[in-house]
Amino acid sequence: MHEHIAEAVKEPDVVTVPPGAVCLRFETMKLYSALGAVRHLLDTGQVSPGDTLIDSSSGIYAHALALACHRHGLKCHIVGSTTVDRTLRVQLQILGATLEQVRPSKNLRLDQNLRVERIGELLRENPDYHWMRQYHDSIHYLGYRDVADLIGKEVPEGALALVGGVGTGASTGAIATYLREAGRDVTLVGVQPFGSVTFGAEHVSDPDMIIAGIGSSIPFRNVRHELYDRIHWVNFDYAMSGAVELLRASGIFAGLSAGAAYLATLWERRRDDSRTYVFLAADTGHRYVDSAYAHHDRARGLGAMRPHEVTERQELRHPWSTMDWPPRDSALLRGEPLLVPGAV
Repeated sequence: MHEHIAEAVKEPDVVTVPPGAVCLRFETMKLYSALGAVRHLLDTGQVSPGDTLIDSSSGIYAHALALACHRHGLKCHIVGSTTVDRTLRVQLQILGATLEQVRPSKNLRLDQNLRVERIGELLRENPDYHWMRQYHDSIHYLGYRDVADLIGKEVPEGALALVGGVGTGASTGAIATYLREAGRDVTLVGVQPFGSVTFGAEHVSDPDMIIAGIGSSIPFRNVRHELYDRIHWVNFDYAMSGAVELLRASGIFAGLSAGAAYLATLWERRRDDSRTYVFLAADTGHRYVDSAYAHHDRARGLGAMRPHEVTERQELRHPWSTMDWPPRDSALLRGEPLLVPGAV
């Protein structure tokens, strides 16, 4: 029996998706990140019950942090993206979290920059607030050890390929780290939107792909580039088509990042079917009904889709590009690796 709904909600459904893939379907994947980080902060005395935790979010992390704060008797304030919908806003209010949303923007860079600027203002006004820094603090890796342990138990022994949205890097990067520490042979495949700076695609825009949770317009310090073996950039039309086909083929109703990950998984398995492919569906599809699923009649058949295999960032182009990582021009993207507390 769970002591709090957060512990129950975080656990994913492990579903076989033919051919030869496994989907981890989460309701709110970032609960692992938020719960692990909050417990670490409490255990180390960095925060105490009654303190206020603050962060920026496009939606998933907002819900996760609100639940983690509710679980541990902390206050929560979110600076939200325009993608935070009414359903989530109402839940946050009832959970006791406060939410303010930045002005509407169809530009990922502007949306994220506005949120970060507002965080700075709030911290100056309230120096006792604790900024969770989900984009930069490596404590967000800690909670994902449980996901790695779950994969270790549920997925047969042998080589794995883990496929999922990069976002802050604290999900795919952390899960792969813990699996590798346990001795598992893991290829890590990251999914990104065009326009994201994280792996150097800021020069190729995609105005329709407003998925701040898997891409970034600002550098994220907790993305460890050296963990990744392959990167896929997928535009809105192809991610939507992947999500629609995933629902049609398996009944899994998930977000656009899951559609992109499913598409990447199918392609990677065609290249190398010696591994078991595990892809992440980080959230449900509810907030994408109007923007994506309602247009399912426009979805393309996945069988005819082929990515552009490239070797340098300058070759990236719509609708789908992929490359081995690091690329030839990787010197442009070198960053400092992070030390994960208790992990690496």
